[in-house]
Amino acid sequence: MIIINILDLLLQENKEVMLMGFLEIAQERKSVREYQAKEVEREKLINCVEAARLSPSACNSQPWKFIIVDEPEQKEKVSEATSNKLLPINKFVKTAPVIVVVISEPGNLPSRLGGLIKQKEFESIDLGIATEHFCLQATSEGLGTCIIGWFDEKKLKNFLQIPDNKKVGLLITVGYPEKGEQKRKKRKDLNEMISFNRY
Repeated sequence: MIIINILDLLLQENKEVMLMGFLEIAQERKSVREYQAKEVEREKLINCVEAARLSPSACNSQPWKFIIVDEPEQKEKVSEATSNKLLPINKFVKTAPVIVVVISEPGNLPSRLGGLIKQKEFESIDLGIATEHFCLQATSEGLGTCIIGWFDEKKLKNFLQIPDNKKVGLLITVGYPEKGEQKRKKRKDLNEMISFNRY
């Protein structure tokens, strides 16, 4: 009986440690726009994709594919698709050692039917969840990331030979953050966004 109680206490403590661990990762994860000129190990990138692969999706449709761009010439082409002369944003993308292109694949039949009936884009929701899983794992690997939604999809499809019937959902820049980049998160107070049992 005493042994069982000790095991219960140990399990409870481990749950609390795991919860704290996740909250620390969530606190640490920021949009990083300054990277060291340091190569990112492919093993770490594969771990990030594995975390995304394990994320939930509507009707388990898993509507995603990840293209990891780390070859300098390809990376240069991809970064050019995130900015232009008229709107010179996202210049930092060129400095990222890796750019991940997240492709939105068509969902399975149940998720597509459900989306039509409920007028929700389940593929976009699923893609967002998988992308954040990727970024949280990257944080735990000591990497920085930034999710980008502004890009020239036509150029990307051309550069990366993406089929016309596929959709580029998001881009993620990945790399080791510059040491000086220590931005503090600005978030609404918890009391502004929580209520119980009614709005």
